[in-house]
Amino acid sequence: MITDSQTNRVYFSQLLENKLQYAVFSKDLKSILDKHGIHYGFLPETLDIWCRDYMPVQTNSDNFIQYRYEPDYLLSKKYRRIKTYPDLVCDHIGIQTRKTNIILDGGNIVKSKNKVIMTDKIIPENSPHFLKAELLSELRKLFEVDEIVLIPWFIEDEFGHADGILRFIDEEQVLVDGYHKLSKSAYGEKLYKVLKMHHLKPVELNFNVRYQSNKNWGYLNFLQMEKLLLIPYFGIDEDEQALMQFKQIFPEYADKGQIESIDASVLIKDGGVLNCASWNIMRQGLSVASKMLNSRSRIL
Repeated sequence: MITDSQTNRVYFSQLLENKLQYAVFSKDLKSILDKHGIHYGFLPETLDIWCRDYMPVQTNSDNFIQYRYEPDYLLSKKYRRIKTYPDLVCDHIGIQTRKTNIILDGGNIVKSKNKVIMTDKIIPENSPHFLKAELLSELRKLFEVDEIVLIPWFIEDEFGHADGILRFIDEEQVLVDGYHKLSKSAYGEKLYKVLKMHHLKPVELNFNVRYQSNKNWGYLNFLQMEKLLLIPYFGIDEDEQALMQFKQIFPEYADKGQIESIDASVLIKDGGVLNCASWNIMRQGLSVASKMLNSRSRIL
């Protein structure tokens, strides 16, 4: 499996650049990417900005898995009108995909080299066509990993995404929201039990503030690439503490000056943050000249 820390190219929906409401964010984003020489582009044929949800999963340099982008929330009128068809997008950027009949969306995929973490929402969504054991076996083959780790669905999230709950630090550690352990609900206990079963150590993101913001879950939805760790901030008391913790947790980025922060208030207001709004992949053979040319292109 290609991990986030191996990726060197990132895409965003063209809506992020074209819609006036995102103009300031888009300008700041491109400035940071240009500063670090990151290869980026904007995806055509996209009907919402959350391209992580519908774009394929890269398992190796030439293999992109395209799942059935038919999660249950798209059945409602609210979301059905903004459903993006990934085949149209991939055709425009020259990506060939391998199809699977599994219903899924990319926000529910948190990956390392040998593990993929997902919420167990994937089980009922695919129950008409797959038994649980069959589904997990097929996912392991498709994603080329040893383990599929199913964490409980955090019911307050209608989408059932894993990328707002935890992220891999390395093969043995995951960064989690300390809120879940402190919560009066049993969710934290269930989550930590699953992580322990799969020999994963939770590292908690905690905040010493008088009143915790309901936006601070968004720090976990950062963008990670080979040469950049982009952390969101929201104009709340937790911002500075979050950035300090990321610098301690990811010293390999901090020591190289590869940690940046960006005001993502406009994104979290719409329900997602940086990982949701990006699709980062690993592409080989990117020359310096090509990077400089394409990093400023509208569509790659």
